[in-house]
Amino acid sequence: MLTFNEQLHHLIETALQEDIGDGDHSTLSVIPADARGKAVLKIKQPGTVAGMQVAEAIFRYKEPSIQFTALKKDGDRMEAGENAFEVTATVHTILQCERLVLNCMQRMSGIATLTRLYTDRLKGYATRLLDTRKTTPGFRLLEKEAVRIGGGHNHRMGLYDMIMLKDNHIDYCGGLEKAIDRAYTYVQEVKPGLKIEVETRSLDDVKKVMAFGKVDRVMLDNFTPEMLSQALKLINGTIETEASGGITLENITEYAATGVDYVSVGALIHQAASLDLSLKAVII
Repeated sequence: MLTFNEQLHHLIETALQEDIGDGDHSTLSVIPADARGKAVLKIKQPGTVAGMQVAEAIFRYKEPSIQFTALKKDGDRMEAGENAFEVTATVHTILQCERLVLNCMQRMSGIATLTRLYTDRLKGYATRLLDTRKTTPGFRLLEKEAVRIGGGHNHRMGLYDMIMLKDNHIDYCGGLEKAIDRAYTYVQEVKPGLKIEVETRSLDDVKKVMAFGKVDRVMLDNFTPEMLSQALKLINGTIETEASGGITLENITEYAATGVDYVSVGALIHQAASLDLSLKAVII
């Protein structure tokens, strides 16, 4: 697999090509190629800042010799009226990177801010917050990075780094035990060390999993906190547990109070609202 930086490089390359195409004609028509300038990122909404390192990487992709001064770091609290960074580079670089930097940081900061609200509710509990694969195609790398910055934990990055047997896998395969057995055999023969998680939809499913074994984590899908407590008694700490489905800011502490190991919340990403930031020219 590619490293984070290699994936980020590919994302930046693709996004700039999408935006610039055969040329940034607005800039080319009015700004000399050798003109230099300075810009500052202005914060217009409170929240948790995310994407500082990504912003610097975007500018450096176009012009390695830029001067980038970070006034915040990823995960910091930000308030309206503050500045996040200053950058000095050719004006062409600043203008061509402006929209990509803002799109990334606005989206990432919105996700980090919402994630921080969830993780704040988990203070005092052992339960950890997970994201999901409910991400924007092509932007998963940075959406999941924003969750991490906000204090959450990344579940799996894709279909390749864990086996998760969900309802459709189980139904297509012909049953819970059959699906687990095939997955376990696959791991032993094809991909040793790959973790297996299985989704359960009822207490009867939990009992079947506990009797059959061969899994590393059990997902308790759409369980109420009361049902979850009963399931955890059956599991008795023998394997990892994850609650999923219907978990919100209003009820997350009820789930955490059961002692479940993880709660996964797709809303961290797909319901996060981008925060308002702007990149403004500084005349020097």
